[in-house]
Amino acid sequence: MGHWKYNDLPRDKRPEQGLLRIRKELQLFANLRPATMFSELIDSSSLKPNLVNNLDLMIIRELTGDIYFGEPRGIHKDNDGERFGINTMRYSESEIIRIAHVAFTVARKRSKKLCSIDKANVLETTELWREIMIEVASEYNDVELTHMYVDNAAMQLVREPKQFDVIVTGNIFGDILSDQASMLTGSIGMLPSASLDKNKKGMYEPSHGSAPDIAGLDKANPLATILSLAMMFRYTFNDEDKAKKIELAVKETLADGLRTQDILSKGTELVGCEAMGNAVVERLREI
Repeated sequence: MGHWKYNDLPRDKRPEQGLLRIRKELQLFANLRPATMFSELIDSSSLKPNLVNNLDLMIIRELTGDIYFGEPRGIHKDNDGERFGINTMRYSESEIIRIAHVAFTVARKRSKKLCSIDKANVLETTELWREIMIEVASEYNDVELTHMYVDNAAMQLVREPKQFDVIVTGNIFGDILSDQASMLTGSIGMLPSASLDKNKKGMYEPSHGSAPDIAGLDKANPLATILSLAMMFRYTFNDEDKAKKIELAVKETLADGLRTQDILSKGTELVGCEAMGNAVVERLREI
């Protein structure tokens, strides 16, 4: 997926369409994307250390609605033969309600702060989003709900990221903001994700793509994939102990100074994908 050799295929034959179909047909509507700053990687972030030290942010992205799935869509010609493209941003009330409950539940288990990101001043779809978030908030009186326009949120993520704890937003805004948040932690190669259905069954994968340019070269960072396993134990198997052990093994491996190319810094040791993965396994055996 993402390889340039697929670029000229018809849209319905491209591998990205397969991924979207998996999400939709399995009803994996809740995408959880944590952005956690490991202290060992503080110098890998493009921001000043004081802005990202102890950063622990959770972005909850609605995954099966919005402009990625709305109809009508496509590239067409008008009566004069001029081509035009169309995509439809659409959310139903029930879709927003269910992701809102996920977000409030996660916020309740953390610092009880939830920021909903929209563009309600321009887009009616997200005006409805905001209205429903406010309605659902009445069931979670212990959680503080705030709102922010997506353009301001993008700025605030690099200006003062630690003001956020849990963010909830739609599919396209969540796609963009979660990738932006990845660079706060030093590399998108450090970001795991969980895509869950209503029963907390789901698909676990790194937030990054397949990196076809380095496929087979033993250069990829495996830590996001390993941290996705920790999320699986936490959210599907409800086994917090194993989740924490995996995360601790990753942290201790970083403390040993091992780095893949994307997180390499002065005074650390460059290793490949396989060596990094093996080092985490060895650390896990010792915990």
